[in-house]
Amino acid sequence: MRLLIVGFGTVGQGLAELLIEKKQQLHDIHKLDVTVVGIADMLKGSVYNDDGIDLATALEAAKANKPLGELPNAYDGDALSMIKAAKADMMVEATYTDIKTGKPATGHIRAALENGMHVTTTNKGPLALYYHELAQLAEAKGVKFLFEGTVMSGSPVLNLIRETLAGSDISEIKGILNGTTNYILSEMEEGNSYEDALKKAQELGYAEAVPDADVLGWDALAKVTILAAAGFGARVKPDDFPCKGITEITAEAIAEAKARGKRFKLIGKVWREGNQVKGSVAPEEIDMSHPLAGIMGATNALTFATDTLGDVTIVGAGAGRIETGYSALVDIIHAGGK
Repeated sequence: MRLLIVGFGTVGQGLAELLIEKKQQLHDIHKLDVTVVGIADMLKGSVYNDDGIDLATALEAAKANKPLGELPNAYDGDALSMIKAAKADMMVEATYTDIKTGKPATGHIRAALENGMHVTTTNKGPLALYYHELAQLAEAKGVKFLFEGTVMSGSPVLNLIRETLAGSDISEIKGILNGTTNYILSEMEEGNSYEDALKKAQELGYAEAVPDADVLGWDALAKVTILAAAGFGARVKPDDFPCKGITEITAEAIAEAKARGKRFKLIGKVWREGNQVKGSVAPEEIDMSHPLAGIMGATNALTFATDTLGDVTIVGAGAGRIETGYSALVDIIHAGGK
């Protein structure tokens, strides 16, 4: 498996670490030998070598904030030109997510698919906006388009739908799809104000300096859209679903709900209503007896309502360097392993 990594930030580096650590296991168990032939990063620079690049050296440079362009086999062009020229079997797209436009990731994915490469992406923008178009292109080119890391990071949500729950009729998927907001609500239940909880989340690296994508529900909305499209086959865009964040929830409201045996959670959900697929993101008061009520801190969870198994709930990490890198590794195994 000859691999391109586009985007060498947290996720790309997490994947590189796993490729080094799991090299023997990939060979022995999955009959898969991965050679990274190129890394492209808009800020860090790029390297390309048909014979493979030294991942450990690239990682060392990235962690030391040294430009990749100073390494042997530096590449002068942009990511798109590398994708079009590369002799690679698969591309990992792990650039910054733009939920509103899907750029530049969508262009990278289209180019790789057109070039006959399998693609895995952790980037929510292209999936939320262009899932069906990209899936159809992959099918036409006879390659795989995989995206486990777009929902709940490395926790196996999309593989659960596609494989483990195959044959089940799923009527609803609902849960906690954003760890930042769940952390803030957990802190507010401890008596902290929204402002103090947000500040703490920012200090811990859970929330960005401008936290709108999390606290206004946009990140969860993108994931709901992906679940609707990939899980239920719906042709939808994020704007098709109502979305409300947590900014209006007060500590007093949280305390009052707790006194009634309820707990506030920002819930993203998608469900079937007749022939329609509907979705939403909004704060809900969840009964303390429900599995989702016990999910605290930055953890994510989803409950699937099925006709065969009843409710199935999966709990796991929704973000993280190794966790999201692992989601790409799983997709690489699915694309090229035996």
